[in-house]
Amino acid sequence: MLHNAGSLNIDDVFQVTHIVRPGETIPSQTMNRFAGGKGLNQSMALARAGVRVRHIGLIGEDGVFLRDILENNGVNVSGIKISKLPTGHAIIQVAADGENSIILYSGANQNWGRQDVQRIRYDVQSRDILLLQNEINMLPELIRTAHEAGLRIAMNPAPMGPEVKDYPLEHLSWLIVNEIEGRELAGIDIDEQGGNGGEEEVVAELHRRYPGTVIVMTLGKRGAIRMDGIGLIRSFFPDVGPIVDTTGAGDSFIGYLLAGEIFGLSREEGLRRACAAGALSVTRKGAAISMPRWAEVDALIL
Repeated sequence: MLHNAGSLNIDDVFQVTHIVRPGETIPSQTMNRFAGGKGLNQSMALARAGVRVRHIGLIGEDGVFLRDILENNGVNVSGIKISKLPTGHAIIQVAADGENSIILYSGANQNWGRQDVQRIRYDVQSRDILLLQNEINMLPELIRTAHEAGLRIAMNPAPMGPEVKDYPLEHLSWLIVNEIEGRELAGIDIDEQGGNGGEEEVVAELHRRYPGTVIVMTLGKRGAIRMDGIGLIRSFFPDVGPIVDTTGAGDSFIGYLLAGEIFGLSREEGLRRACAAGALSVTRKGAAISMPRWAEVDALIL
């Protein structure tokens, strides 16, 4: 089983012609409310890929509907508890070209205590997977506790902050980053290198630092690369048509990447399927609701 200790957010999404500039007021064509948060999105992607996933997290009384949405999509919600703080909340602008800008209030997601950390020991077996993002607190404690419990740990350190470098990342089995996050963690200036050589230098440096960890780096429209003890492989996003909303594309990718690991797919097939899932998600509005199902990914790549 996979256990996802992750964020749960209420997403208010505004459709605009362009991302608002400082001092500017612009109209929004629509406003929609969705379930969101990187943790919730990734649990949804995993469940739609057919993985048995248990979500562990905190919501306020205003966020009970998020728990219901996850449960209705096949996620085990026994690890979701009610906090005294309001649920995490995101205000998302989506421009006409599909790009997005996000303001995030962490709320209950940053209210984890030591007792909450210990909850990751419940109902787990050695070699289960714990998935983490960087939208909750107590992450160093979570990593160490999971490592002591014999869990394999996957982390997506987004949103990236300077504190990530101080996390015990050597305990990770998978480190999944985008290009900016990867370069920051590797200490390679984003302007120092260009082309494939720069990308490969980043993942090679991360793998040198964390030799027991599979390093996966997404490259936007250019797909993704993976570096492990066997070597480096690369995959590309298939052409799926116009981009509608890029929110949640990385979460869809991560859910399907780990699904491939759980189902025993080859390195190449797992990365190819993750890229296809990420590509499909950008053709739909919203984050959690845009996560594709396994059969949809099959239809695209088979």
